[in-house]
Amino acid sequence: MDVHDRLAQEHAEVAAPGTQDPSDEQGAQAGVGRRRFLGYILAAPTLAVAAQLGEAAVGPTPAHAAAGSLPELTELFDLNDMLTAAALPTAALITIHVNADGTASFALPRAEVGQGITTSTAMLIAEELDLPLEKVRVTLADARPELLFNQLTGGSNTTISTYTPIRVAAAIARKRLLEAAAELLGAEITTLTSKAGVITAPNGRTATYGSLAEKAASRTTVRVAADLKPRSDFTVIGTARNRVDALASVTGRKQFAMDLHVPGASPAMVCRPPTINGTVRSVENLAAVRAMPGVTDVATISTGVAVRARTFGQCIDAVRALKVDWGPGTAERASDDTVLRELKAAEIPLVVPKLGPLAKTVEGSFTFHFASNSALEPNCAVADVRPGRAEIWAALKSPIVAQEAIAAKLGLLPGAVTVHVTEGGGSFGRKLFSDAALEAAEISKAMGKPVKLMWHRTDEFRQGRTHPMATSRVRATYALGKVLTYEQRHTSVSTDFGHGLGEIITASAAKLPVGDLTFSETMFTLTQQSPYDLGLTTQLLNEVDKGFNTGSMRNIYSPNVRCAQELIIDRLADEMGKDRLHFRRQLVKGDRARAVLDKVAELGDWGRQLPAGVAQGIAVHPEYHGVVAVLAEIDCRPETTGRHIPDAYTGPRVTKVVCAVDVGLAVNPKGLQAQMMGGIMDGIAITLTSGLHLKDGKFLEGSWDNYFYTRQWNAPPELEIVVMPPTSGEPGGAGELAVGAAAAAVACAYGAATGTMPTTFPLNHSGPLGFEPLPAVPPIPQSPTDGLDRAY
Repeated sequence: MDVHDRLAQEHAEVAAPGTQDPSDEQGAQAGVGRRRFLGYILAAPTLAVAAQLGEAAVGPTPAHAAAGSLPELTELFDLNDMLTAAALPTAALITIHVNADGTASFALPRAEVGQGITTSTAMLIAEELDLPLEKVRVTLADARPELLFNQLTGGSNTTISTYTPIRVAAAIARKRLLEAAAELLGAEITTLTSKAGVITAPNGRTATYGSLAEKAASRTTVRVAADLKPRSDFTVIGTARNRVDALASVTGRKQFAMDLHVPGASPAMVCRPPTINGTVRSVENLAAVRAMPGVTDVATISTGVAVRARTFGQCIDAVRALKVDWGPGTAERASDDTVLRELKAAEIPLVVPKLGPLAKTVEGSFTFHFASNSALEPNCAVADVRPGRAEIWAALKSPIVAQEAIAAKLGLLPGAVTVHVTEGGGSFGRKLFSDAALEAAEISKAMGKPVKLMWHRTDEFRQGRTHPMATSRVRATYALGKVLTYEQRHTSVSTDFGHGLGEIITASAAKLPVGDLTFSETMFTLTQQSPYDLGLTTQLLNEVDKGFNTGSMRNIYSPNVRCAQELIIDRLADEMGKDRLHFRRQLVKGDRARAVLDKVAELGDWGRQLPAGVAQGIAVHPEYHGVVAVLAEIDCRPETTGRHIPDAYTGPRVTKVVCAVDVGLAVNPKGLQAQMMGGIMDGIAITLTSGLHLKDGKFLEGSWDNYFYTRQWNAPPELEIVVMPPTSGEPGGAGELAVGAAAAAVACAYGAATGTMPTTFPLNHSGPLGFEPLPAVPPIPQSPTDGLDRAY
């Protein structure tokens, strides 16, 4: 019996008889009727609309079948639900405008950092407004404190939290345009049709949205109701679309913070300490550096010594020339070994005793080293601080917190600080922190001039944000073919959640002496969800050591937690004499998780004959109303691990990945595939090659060239990503979903290929360093002049 036959047989055994296909929306909504939502037509010269919190639902709420076991908290209410609920009260404050040129414009209160949310947002508007996608203009909103929790970009929440409010506003706009057209064309509104921004009457007369924009406007704010389109009428949502900013990206016309032309703003950089968070005692050669070519200003700030010059090259020269007497930092003399001992000492004990002669125990202890949260775009910001006011430009995922923090640092009222959110070149949690914006504001104030601050890549790796080092200890017991208990104790260097939930109150609470651990425990509890029924399950977190610059890097705790759990699942399957895939199928909770597991097993041909040293691994990860499965094949044969590529780490290579993802309703399947691809590359990196080495209070890695992120020679030649058919009428989270499953599948494949369960990540961390560390003084290297020699 091959894998396909076995899966079909097991599906018949596991699926409940008479269950309804969850993707059958028409059946699921039978008897419920169309949902009617409330919103506003706002007083404005041309049509402006907004959604109101809540809906006037017609019909009963559908019941949910009881599960076979008690649900986890995250199955009932997770981080994404919390963020969505927090955003709802201010939904009416974000508006869509229909303009006289026939376009619709919307200032999105989120940050576009490459994840494609400007495209998916434009698709929502285009769908409900019956407007071509190219006529929808989505920009990024400035910091708006009145939005409270509704301007935080994180937790894979943007599409979930804005899906209904944006659609409601667009539906109200379309309804208002139809009313205006009915009056103009002398026709009943029910006889009119709208398509591509044009309304047509039965007699063939037409009116464009642009011609109706003023007529449809209101002098006063009016409360109205509108119906949303049923999914059966969708022509945009759920279709694969190219990014709306694709052309600008590939032609160099897309503008990031460093591309902006702010009058008088000159390049600036900071000379940073040799150890983490060191302080300036004194500067020996201020006058000499101020006299260097192009240098206009030098000033000591809270994080180092800032220089301003005509070019960034001159800034680099000045930073390297500075002679600074540095004070100690917050992690002096710390190393990987000292932090590991601290984590081990802080582990919460496992408590399940031996359960008798028939019960057996499987245990594992895993170490996950620091990882860099650097983005491809260097950390940067533009600041213009003048007496009584300040203006900031930066890619910020928590701009309200940035505005409040900058105001406090400058001694200004928040209303005197204008924060413009620019598009960013990557983030993965990094731009939740406004480090660069705060520094730029401080430098501009000290120098009395506008600045364009850019971090060097070495700054980012040595003083920037990291995914905290952690351990995960796991114990599972089983008897008579059944898993009875599962305990996991995750211990981490303290995770900085100083961005809070996007506003200053929770941001401040997250920094309190006790509040920080409480905040971390809350985040852990609201994000960790096991896809398996493992009997009595406990997953607990403890955090120690606040001396590091950490952050909620992509997927926060999940990649480490999921990796450890999936490795233990493999051990349990082996000890119980079961196939690793079919063991998971018996344990997995829910049809959606089983479906993605089956899909990758089928497409990846699970269990096929492979050469010695080559093996498969498989993993499932549920989070934020989505679920993903990943099957990975890895080649650990000597001829592969011994490959030589100049200035590179090779090692084992992932040769094939199959990914199946279910996010309920995928607004843009092409964008979802791109998100999965990025998450898979992240997962491969953190399992195999990408980590930071801590020694004597500093990280040794100094840039991407020695951080060994997944490159062409380590990326899988075969990659297949399947977006599952819709299983609900609303989208789930996607931005972080693939990382944990990919990291775990690769780790499991490595264990199968080598016959040894890996316990330290990344796998290359304990081997030879593989590069010559850059010196810590000066803090950044000379600009390279041998680029062509390294092109291959």
